[in-house]
Amino acid sequence: MWLSRKNQPCQTLDLGAIEALTYYGHDFLKAMAKPQELLQLTLASIKYDPNHYPILELDTTLLQKCASLQLLSLDYDTLSDELLHTIQVLPLRKLLVVVHGLDRDEHAGVSDAAWANFSMHFTSIEVVLTLVYAYEAVELLVSRIVGDHMPVTHIRILFCEFMCHDAVDGMSIANSDTLRSIYYIDSGHNRGHHNSNYLSNIRGQDAFVMLAWRCKQLEEIVVHGHPMDPHNLLGIARLRSRQLRRVEVSQINWPNGEAQYAFNDEMYKLLGQRWTLLKYDQLPAALGDGPVYCEERDKFVYELLRRDLTL
Repeated sequence: MWLSRKNQPCQTLDLGAIEALTYYGHDFLKAMAKPQELLQLTLASIKYDPNHYPILELDTTLLQKCASLQLLSLDYDTLSDELLHTIQVLPLRKLLVVVHGLDRDEHAGVSDAAWANFSMHFTSIEVVLTLVYAYEAVELLVSRIVGDHMPVTHIRILFCEFMCHDAVDGMSIANSDTLRSIYYIDSGHNRGHHNSNYLSNIRGQDAFVMLAWRCKQLEEIVVHGHPMDPHNLLGIARLRSRQLRRVEVSQINWPNGEAQYAFNDEMYKLLGQRWTLLKYDQLPAALGDGPVYCEERDKFVYELLRRDLTL
């Protein structure tokens, strides 16, 4: 078996986000002849049913042997205080965590103390947190997952069917020193189910504007499936200006008589780059204005997970 070869040992073990394969992750690691040569380990997956699935049990001593590991991808259910403590001996540069369902009976979660210790050890690590079809988790994002000390640098909220102010606002408070990128994505045809006020609090403060104000390292905002207010977009651009490498949206609630070309010019001046609202024919099929097949959404999620694997 190729995992057991000693000449030209395996440096990348990537299970391709395939759920059935990830349940053998423990066996694959155990079979490796030279785990100390492994640089990338990808065990996170896309679940067939995000509400009901087995949880991978991973022997943390196997990870401890991966002495050269720089990138690790796991489902959130696999994380534990013990695992976070164990991987502190590794030269990790990037940790990717994928959230599906939340079941306190099956998975106790990770304590704030464990994340605090992790943050003190890995002061410059990239932590990418991705919620995939996580209909319950998006509402409990801060209270159950992020807490006060998970050092999230990139957050992706994908097809969770609920644009939640508390999720975005809580992230901007908990990760004001670390957050660099946020994707909040759903299909365009779902916009009728999302009240645009979901992303405003009782004081009328827009969650993305507050995020841009709090998160001093913010470089990227991508929002699809939720109509943005043009004045809030200008506010975001003013707050972070040319630090923002990417501001991408596909829906804007234009006030009557608003001059769109003048808006684009103002965005250009603030961002230092050409800016225009994306049209549906420029977007992947999963973000389109019509009915979307599960396969199209899975393909979009898969491709985004792949892009985030880049070191």
